[in-house]
Amino acid sequence: MDEVIVGDDGKARCPWAGLGKDEQYQRYHDKEWGRPVTGERDLFERLSLEAFQSGLSWITILRKREAFRAAFANFEPAVVAEFGQSEIDRLMADAGIVRNLMKIKATIGNAKALLALPEGTTLTSVVYAHAPAEPRPLHAPIPSSTSESTALAKELKKKGFAFVGPTTAYAMMQAIGLANDHFPGCWVANSMPGATVGEIA
Repeated sequence: MDEVIVGDDGKARCPWAGLGKDEQYQRYHDKEWGRPVTGERDLFERLSLEAFQSGLSWITILRKREAFRAAFANFEPAVVAEFGQSEIDRLMADAGIVRNLMKIKATIGNAKALLALPEGTTLTSVVYAHAPAEPRPLHAPIPSSTSESTALAKELKKKGFAFVGPTTAYAMMQAIGLANDHFPGCWVANSMPGATVGEIA
């Protein structure tokens, strides 16, 4: 599907599956997806949720986001990094989240990796250093990964992060505005261009 869909409010939006029938999904599209996100906690949350989304639909994760926040101490890296076996057992018993042991352990490990970044380096700086030099041409197909997301995934893994492959990295880049992948004709497409490194300087 490559045609925008028009909602009850008359606005044209990206043709994501189910977008026009789910108010929460529509609000996420309009208010969050593709808009710049900086700050270690917020980026850690986005990175974690994108990892949990791997193999699932994003709407599944979106509907569970508040449960994820409650389960993972609002994604405060310093708190999550201290999670031990009792917290892992608690998370594996929490029906409100995705109970995947590998993803849970990766989230805890990623919090530790974030805190272990060298002085002067932040998750924000690492992610935004991989912003595309040029925006994707408006009518070009939307990729599942790019050379920049591949490089970002490689850099994150080098720094101790896990469960962050090129596709997951690109999904996060889309979500935080490093790639403006709203469809042509979508009302958000031109109102919120992709973020650039200069915007977070």
